[in-house]
Amino acid sequence: MSGDEPTPRTDPDREGVPVGELAELTPPAQVARQALERAKATARERGLTPGAPGRRRRRPVVEAQLASSGRDPMLLGDTAANLLAERGWSDEVAVGGVIGRWAEVVGEHVAEHCTPETFEDGRLVVRTDSTAWATNLRMLVPDLLTRLAKDLGEGVVEEVTVLAPVGPSFKKGPRSVRGRGPRDTWV
Repeated sequence: MSGDEPTPRTDPDREGVPVGELAELTPPAQVARQALERAKATARERGLTPGAPGRRRRRPVVEAQLASSGRDPMLLGDTAANLLAERGWSDEVAVGGVIGRWAEVVGEHVAEHCTPETFEDGRLVVRTDSTAWATNLRMLVPDLLTRLAKDLGEGVVEEVTVLAPVGPSFKKGPRSVRGRGPRDTWV
């Protein structure tokens, strides 16, 4: 070593002491709190509410998007909604959703004894497992129509037809004879 270079000073009292203790550093919790406050202030300036759950804003489908070259990307949900609207399937899909959650619409107890079978032209057909339940459900049709109108919208389901269970068929095989079958009495 030449005499021009400064020699490092070492203090025997400071050897082995962590640097954080020698330099007066801000505690990590306080640094994190200050960063959080800065982020909240920035969000408020942008008009956002810090801590509130985020909402996805759905843009309305504009005719220009539909008439574009077809190469512009669109959200899958918007594409499916456009397809349903084009084909006129919106009511059927809505009724399918209700049929899928039938137990929620009519209640668990009633759903155990009746199931929806078909939906065509505003007419919902429901089959029950006994004639007693068919009679009870026929009395509940006005309430059911009200619930369906509330859930689906007015005019989607206009009529509910309740069917009793089907009895066994006595026609067996490819050829059968018309008539009452085994209940006939031959005199």
